[in-house]
Amino acid sequence: MTHLPHLIMDLGLILAAAGIITLIFKKLKQPLVLGYIIAGLLVGPHFALLPTVIETANITIWAEIGVIFLLFSLGLEFSFKKLVKVGGASSIMAFFEVVVMLVLGYLTGKLLGWSTMDSIFLGGILSISSTTIIIRAFDELGVKSQRFARLVFGVLIVEDLVAILLMVLLSTLAVSQQFAGTEMLSAVLKLAFFLVVWFLGGIFLIPTFLRRASKLMNDETLLIVSLALCLLMVILAAQVGFSPALGAFIMGSILAETTKAEKIEHLISSVKDLFGAIFFVSVGMLINPAVILEYAAPIAIITLVTIVGKVVSITGGGLVAGQGLKTSLKSGMSVSQIGEFSFIIATLGLTLKVTSEFLYPVAVAVSAITTFSTPYMIKYSEPLHQAIEKMLPNRWKASLNEYSSGAQTINTTSDWQLVLKSYVLNLVVYSVIIIALVLLSSQYLSPFLSNLISAPDWANMATIVITLLAMAPFLWALVMHHPQKEAQARIWANRNYRSLIIVLSFFKIGVAIFFIAFLLDRFLSVQVALVAGLGILLLLAFFSKKIQEFYIRIENRFLSNLNARELHEESKKHHSLTPWDVHLTSFTISPFSEAVGKTLVELQVREKYGMNVAVIERGDQTIMPPTRNERIFPGDVLYVFGSDTQMEAFRQFIETERPEEAVDSEKEEIRLQKLVLRPESFLVHMSIRDSGVREKTKGLIVGIEKKGQRILNPDSELVFEEGDIVWIVGSPSRIKKLHEMESTSG
Repeated sequence: MTHLPHLIMDLGLILAAAGIITLIFKKLKQPLVLGYIIAGLLVGPHFALLPTVIETANITIWAEIGVIFLLFSLGLEFSFKKLVKVGGASSIMAFFEVVVMLVLGYLTGKLLGWSTMDSIFLGGILSISSTTIIIRAFDELGVKSQRFARLVFGVLIVEDLVAILLMVLLSTLAVSQQFAGTEMLSAVLKLAFFLVVWFLGGIFLIPTFLRRASKLMNDETLLIVSLALCLLMVILAAQVGFSPALGAFIMGSILAETTKAEKIEHLISSVKDLFGAIFFVSVGMLINPAVILEYAAPIAIITLVTIVGKVVSITGGGLVAGQGLKTSLKSGMSVSQIGEFSFIIATLGLTLKVTSEFLYPVAVAVSAITTFSTPYMIKYSEPLHQAIEKMLPNRWKASLNEYSSGAQTINTTSDWQLVLKSYVLNLVVYSVIIIALVLLSSQYLSPFLSNLISAPDWANMATIVITLLAMAPFLWALVMHHPQKEAQARIWANRNYRSLIIVLSFFKIGVAIFFIAFLLDRFLSVQVALVAGLGILLLLAFFSKKIQEFYIRIENRFLSNLNARELHEESKKHHSLTPWDVHLTSFTISPFSEAVGKTLVELQVREKYGMNVAVIERGDQTIMPPTRNERIFPGDVLYVFGSDTQMEAFRQFIETERPEEAVDSEKEEIRLQKLVLRPESFLVHMSIRDSGVREKTKGLIVGIEKKGQRILNPDSELVFEEGDIVWIVGSPSRIKKLHEMESTSG
């Protein structure tokens, strides 16, 4: 008998249990993540009624792979550009939530008598909401088009980055076992440094590589290349001391800026689903029902703290950001759960062996309860808002509306703000690049050249020259590049501020000298390094024009790659007039929508729903503004302007399908069929037009063999004769009925 490895047996058991349970959850319209967790519980070591996984260590490895692909897919949806474009309101709301939940989680843990490390990790677990569960709930309830949903998406984007930061900080804290401010600051700076390096290097190299190799790539090669890039970044992150999951997330966010992002996301989805299922099943395998029963009271308390804390913190952040009571409350009610990142943070505590074993199942139990409650929280947010609004005094409501209107006022930016912002941004970016080049030079280039060149002095000199050539464009940009020339010129025109501009210029020169000396100091004495640094800077100034041209090519390449993907989301960017509670959103027309084939005047959008269709996107064509006689086609994207109530009524109409008699309920099979005309056939001596074959079969006669002669695409006046072989493209079932009619006529 052939021996079957335990790993395959375990995987078969896991996937079988996951498949059965998730079918049940699909039927019950519950999140599949919970189904996977329950499946893990059933095949885990704490449930004896069913077969149990034999080698849990192997499954743990597969689960780690699942985390990598899960975060890779989250990175593909993340995009650093989206983070930059997240509004101030979402950022404020996310900041409020994370800070409040970190504090509440820590205090709750301490009140329950838990250790300091358990309490800290509990705060981290409770501070991140579940992107997957929220998006699913929005889809099922049909509220994605509402204004609060756009704010929630922004909050989730910020939370994703905060979760990555928390993983780094908690890992550092777990190792040091104390609140060492310098170590925490060092960890944050290290993370920021590598994030900038990876993002800049990734955007400069990867889109160019994908573009030049696009002709050689089909779906298979693109999938392999994407996974290879993901795992290479995982290895790189692990080498510099970060979590492998962080590397996967970063590579996903880099690929999210490329034109291949949507294709990669589609190709990776099956891989992510497979390994993600294994990860969530492994989460369930770690749950001990006895522990959950033992900690039932803490679970209830933590669940209450999670729901109330998130609702209050997000609502408060929204009010501070000027989003109004209705939008803020709906946003708060939507994010009142924990999910994927919470599991990963809980796993991190177990892996580092700094948290108690009970914390993990407690976190999973809280996640399950809050996940089940999420759709109801969203559904009842409107009634709760109405109840609160009735209770509020008119004076309070007027103050809130006035504050919301004032918060939306566009503030002008002064010239000094523009100049200082550009100076700081340039200083940070170019400093990171130069430091990275110096570190790469000393760690890799210098040892390589030392092995290649026997004389140490010549090897050092070659290292310095090569590194300086690589640094030159960025040193020039640090000293000479002024992105805000017009604003700086206006400041220079005022003689009172010229001295400040001069000070800033000398400061940049000093920083450039420091970086050159920083490089030279690794190979030469300090005094020689400083003198040589000044001389090299003068030499760079002499070749300034050529260096400038080279830098501009680098910058243009980077900006071209950064903006290569046409941000379709930008065209759907949410705009709103807060005092009026109206906003712009989009709807994609289904082929089966009741609106297909009708003109705007027939739809009566303004008369029935009080809204206007501002734009229609049809493929590459943009119709703006559409006329009243413009007809709606499948796949059209309609941009409409109105309130949440109007949007919901219009959405229900748009998503209403035509009656069943107007469309076929099933897609019919189409084949090329042969029909031989016998002497008794009713078709003999009839023309194609008069025969009614087209009407009877809903098919098309594409060819006839008549007395050995082949006629392709015959004329409709051609007359059938006995012995003709007729070729028809259509449904086999309908053409079979034509055969039966012939038999009857015979």
